Amino acid sequence: MSRKTIQWINTPVITEAIFRYEKGLLPNSMKLWLEKVLEIDSYKN
Repeated sequence: MSRKTIQWINTPVITEAIFRYEKGLLPNSMKLWLEKVLEIDSYKN
């Protein structure tokens, strides 16, 4: 099976996720997803 790639992200959803990420309010799975999507190096945080 081939991996699916993200083709688009809903702007209000990603904005809310970033807000919650910065406040430390995301569940770990969402935090990891956001770091992967935005190519955030979590070791620097």
